[in-house]
Amino acid sequence: LTKYHVPQGVGDIVMIQSDHTGAVDILSAELETADLLGEQRKAQPPPLAAPTMWTTEKMKEFKAKVGKEKNGRMVVKRGEVVTVRVPTHPDGKYICWEFATDDYDIGFGVYFDWTTVTSTAITVQVSESSDEEDEEEDEEIEGLSPVGDVERGSKSCLRNRYGEIMPVYRRNSHREVQAGSHEYPGEGIYLLKFDNSYSLLRNKTLFFHVYYTS
Repeated sequence: LTKYHVPQGVGDIVMIQSDHTGAVDILSAELETADLLGEQRKAQPPPLAAPTMWTTEKMKEFKAKVGKEKNGRMVVKRGEVVTVRVPTHPDGKYICWEFATDDYDIGFGVYFDWTTVTSTAITVQVSESSDEEDEEEDEEIEGLSPVGDVERGSKSCLRNRYGEIMPVYRRNSHREVQAGSHEYPGEGIYLLKFDNSYSLLRNKTLFFHVYYTS
């Protein structure tokens, strides 16, 4: 193929002539662009439904029960963000969570990573700030890029692989047990973020329980 015309804008055509047969193929740049956009739209994950949220006042009972569980209690240090990564389970249909804190509130949000699940193990990632966590995820797993202030509630600029179920906002988890559930949108990993990056002085003691149901 030796003779061709490079399209300059929408509506231009590409003419390709064969040296062997002399036949000319005409391609519409507009149609080509539409095809490419169509493929890009197909790559976008579907929108995520909002979670179901509720609170309970049985703080003492919840803390006593969860405090006895392995990894049911952790300290989120001042300036830190703890991300609990919970893969979807083949026997489950919903993810459920409950948490409370001692004395002070904490930021909390839920995101979803559309990725293949290779293990059902729950893992915890700790970073010193929201910005640092984002940089690590950008480098390692092309993650989230939250913007805003957890004091007011933050929105996120999410990439194709990620979806936002609930942005990070400060919760009165020191007054009521915060609970919620979400129906699996498909295979992937839930990212439950406990954000204490706004606190310069106080560590937060977190009581946390996460499970799946069918």
